[in-house]
Amino acid sequence: MSRLAQTAGLTDVQREILSTVRDFVDKEIIPVATQLEHRDEYPTEIVEGLKELGLFGLMIPEEYGGLGESLLTYALCVEEIARGWMSVSGIINTHFIVAYMLKQHGTREQKDTFLPRMALGEVRGAFSMSEPALGSDVSAITSKGVRDGEEYVLNGQKMWLTNGGTSTLVAVLCRSDEGHPEGTAPHRSMTTFLVEKEAGFGEVRPGLTIPGKIDKMGYKGVDTTELVMDGLRIPANRVLGGTTGRGFYQMMDGVEVGRVNVAARGCGVAQRAFELGVSYAQQRHTFGKPIAQHQAIQFKLAEMATKVEAAHAMMVNAARKKDSGERNDLEAGMAKYLASEYCKEVVEDAFRIHGGYGFSKEYEIERLYREAPMLLIGEGTAEIQKMIIGRRLLEEYRIQG
Repeated sequence: MSRLAQTAGLTDVQREILSTVRDFVDKEIIPVATQLEHRDEYPTEIVEGLKELGLFGLMIPEEYGGLGESLLTYALCVEEIARGWMSVSGIINTHFIVAYMLKQHGTREQKDTFLPRMALGEVRGAFSMSEPALGSDVSAITSKGVRDGEEYVLNGQKMWLTNGGTSTLVAVLCRSDEGHPEGTAPHRSMTTFLVEKEAGFGEVRPGLTIPGKIDKMGYKGVDTTELVMDGLRIPANRVLGGTTGRGFYQMMDGVEVGRVNVAARGCGVAQRAFELGVSYAQQRHTFGKPIAQHQAIQFKLAEMATKVEAAHAMMVNAARKKDSGERNDLEAGMAKYLASEYCKEVVEDAFRIHGGYGFSKEYEIERLYREAPMLLIGEGTAEIQKMIIGRRLLEEYRIQG
């Protein structure tokens, strides 16, 4: 294990899992990541390897065939995977958000139906909340689910689905006014629907279309898509938890897990950027000596390493808080905000250390430089995180009287 970003208090099982994942990353992901990324190619062999390791069932309870591990274990695995290639961590992230939401909020029938197959990676999850005109304002959702006998009819357009094409189960947030009179607060009239579909693009079931992959600056390999519902019929027993009007709270619970995940991704990418920077600085010579011996580069390496450590510590704290059963929106917001900002800065410093070579696609740092910006946006922008943090701080430090 590397000197940076060590985690105290891990069990023998956790250390064994992390060691196995790190070996897999070093042998199976890092050697091929840049090549696959440049081709925007889905990493099928890597995903099959993750299945064999049992990572798709990492947090799913043992009674459903999973490993029953904690959010901390999951976050540390994500950190290792993102160190190899951030897109791969995205493939398992939305899967785990859906599995977590099912575990926490699903009916017994929903858990029995989906969790065992999700643990094996046979059913792959995607998470759908955003819309083309939505941005960070979840209350502005226009997609709608209307009751029709024993079914719901869904209409609307969703945006930015990670795993939109490769997934076979999508948790979709829609407005559902049934039982919620006019004037009800928007977040009390939202419902999460569990939508089963075929993998692929085009019309993947009657009334449901996945138009195709969105071409992105970075975060390639993983498929990011739209989702269009036009008269999509869903059985009433596919309302998550069996009751309408709870979707917003279910989704926000999942997003807290997602924010810890994004923080872990930021930590992993920053670690890899530091590794590349400190290695290159010892190989590149200027003025008769390695550039690592120049004080300016040593200062830069010191700042980078400190940021890697700080982000890791905050991510671990947020995961442990969630595992304890306590509210962790403050800690998750802080971890996501700090880790994504520090990741951007560490990657840019490593890019600068590489000089002109950092601009070449032959060097791995070029890929990291395009990947890091996604973390500034995913699971809520920095501005949203600061709003969450500020509101929670005012709750904690409210003046009495």
